[in-house]
Amino acid sequence: MAAPGHLLFVSKPTGYELRERDGDPPEVGSTVELDEGASYWVSRVGPSPRPGDSRQCAYLQQTR
Repeated sequence: MAAPGHLLFVSKPTGYELRERDGDPPEVGSTVELDEGASYWVSRVGPSPRPGDSRQCAYLQQTR
């Protein structure tokens, strides 16, 4: 059985953050607004980078 929710791999100039979210991951090419008001686009969706984690992960790049 798959773990509920998904992860967001947020790429920032200072490094990256891994955030947990409920539901299905956003689609590739869509835009995600995060709580600090920054806007990101989904560059790809793939497996979680965490070992043993069966959730999907959306990889985000900040929009310019």
